[in-house]
Amino acid sequence: MDTHTDIHDNPLLGLWDGPFGAPPFAWILPEHFRPAFDAALATKRAEIAAIADDPAAPTFENTIAALERSGKTLDRVESVFFNLVGSDSNEALQALEREMAPILSRERSAILQNDALFRRIETLHADEARLGLEPEAARVLDRYRTAFIRAGAGLPAETKARLAAIGERLAMLGANFGQNVLADEKAFLLILEPEDLEGLPESFLAAAAETASERGHPGKHAVTLSRSSVEPFLQFSARRDLREKVFRAFLARGANGGANDNAAVMREAVELRAERARLMGYPSYAHFRLADRMAKTPEAAVGLLQRVWAPARARAAREAEGLQEIIAAEGRNFELRPWDWRYYAEKRRKALFDIDEGELKPYLPLEGMIAAAFDVAHRLFGLSFAERRDIPLYHPDVRAWTVTGRSGEPIALFIGDYFARPSKRSGAWMSSFRDQQKLDGAVLPIIVNVMNFAKAGAGEACLLSIDEAHTLFHEFGHALHGILSNVTYPLLAGTNVSADFVEFPSQLYEHWLERPETLRRFAKRGDTGEPMPEALIERLEAARRFNQGFATVEYTASALVDMALHLQADPGGLDVAAFERRELETLGMPEAIAPRHSTPHFQHIFSGEGYSAGYYSYLW
Repeated sequence: MDTHTDIHDNPLLGLWDGPFGAPPFAWILPEHFRPAFDAALATKRAEIAAIADDPAAPTFENTIAALERSGKTLDRVESVFFNLVGSDSNEALQALEREMAPILSRERSAILQNDALFRRIETLHADEARLGLEPEAARVLDRYRTAFIRAGAGLPAETKARLAAIGERLAMLGANFGQNVLADEKAFLLILEPEDLEGLPESFLAAAAETASERGHPGKHAVTLSRSSVEPFLQFSARRDLREKVFRAFLARGANGGANDNAAVMREAVELRAERARLMGYPSYAHFRLADRMAKTPEAAVGLLQRVWAPARARAAREAEGLQEIIAAEGRNFELRPWDWRYYAEKRRKALFDIDEGELKPYLPLEGMIAAAFDVAHRLFGLSFAERRDIPLYHPDVRAWTVTGRSGEPIALFIGDYFARPSKRSGAWMSSFRDQQKLDGAVLPIIVNVMNFAKAGAGEACLLSIDEAHTLFHEFGHALHGILSNVTYPLLAGTNVSADFVEFPSQLYEHWLERPETLRRFAKRGDTGEPMPEALIERLEAARRFNQGFATVEYTASALVDMALHLQADPGGLDVAAFERRELETLGMPEAIAPRHSTPHFQHIFSGEGYSAGYYSYLW
């Protein structure tokens, strides 16, 4: 088949005329992506050249609006590709990610460093008062100008070339980092024998049996390095030796030596980020990053984190004392360690509030929590959700819903991908296959939430912990940010806001989960429909701040390490893991608590640059 036929038959480049204009996943194969990227990049280059070389004087329409209209095919191919890389990857997609990441970075630099384009934008900026732009258009102009300046537009040619080279290499390192973590996660599987099951609740055992069966060990139970497997195992397993084994494996992701070790990746990424900041005239990468955020300066972000750190550490110390008392009362003689905390915290919560996760989880089935998240959105925003079974999706476990507004007209397609699998990176996130805009008519968004919940056995309900239910609500808050987007220009759609604002809608939405009216309506046993008893709702409310010292310390430690790392003016040759250990020692990190993310698997800051020098934003 020749290249012309390849492109002609490529589903990524054809008309997406199925329901809701969703990607035709049933027809997309890994081999379609490279020719689609090549064709889409060629189209975008031609579009950019036409804008830059336009002999007409620059106007908002022929420059900024034209930039907003460019690259639609590339946007479409990228959205499908990178969503699949995160959610349902394979060796072919990973190889292409390593290939395409630097190419796409190079193309972006070529646009943002284009002198002719920058001159047109500067002309518009100088004439802005005369242009009479609407506020949204003025914002788009400002964001384009800022993006060009921060990419090196207007700097000497050799400086721009070095900045572009740094961007290419960082894109490659980000891809490598995430793939290394995924490889370590896939390589670990702890098969539990009958004597290893003490303390594990039925909900965990059902999910662990399903995992073992899927991984080729029918009749057994298995623990993976998915957080939805690790955390309940640490919470319930009476086998301290196995808790330690699982914890250490979880902590060592990306730090096991060999081909998947991230030490060299982190070192080079930190060096290149600092070099970029110096080339741009900033004292550190953190200063460069925060100059374009709400915080403005690293001092503001670090100051906030430090104000939280001391009281959080003091509270965690009191919590640790309570857990150590339980250890002593059981006649045991060891110091509380990180693999012990969740196990003894569960016992202490039971003692203080008469709550245990095993009692709680049957009332938090996944279906009920999805319905609860949808219902809150209906009551707050008038949204309704209707499941679609006629839309091909990328995995049998993935589901889709049409979202309609108060008028009854569709406003979005929502996709839910809830279960852990070896082909999916860890964590939970929101993304999009298509962003909302109305530059040339209404374009409705296609928004996806991705989780890593442990899948139950056939015919059994997936039961969530209260933390997992919070995660579902949190990510759905992000989803609503995309679903409710109402802008003209794609650049401003959905979560395209200041990086330290983006966590606000999601964290706000979480609070609706534990509202008594939400629990009364939707916290019901999946098997009998029995609602959560009122007494349990009251006890859950009373325990809402239980273990908050621990939770705040593990998060804030990671955020402070992120900032300290990226405040290094010249980190040449830095051993990042050793730096992290020194920083935690300086902070007085409690020995019984580990950071939420240790640097070798800290994907927020190293799998790309999204939260680099920005993990503080969950607190901002």
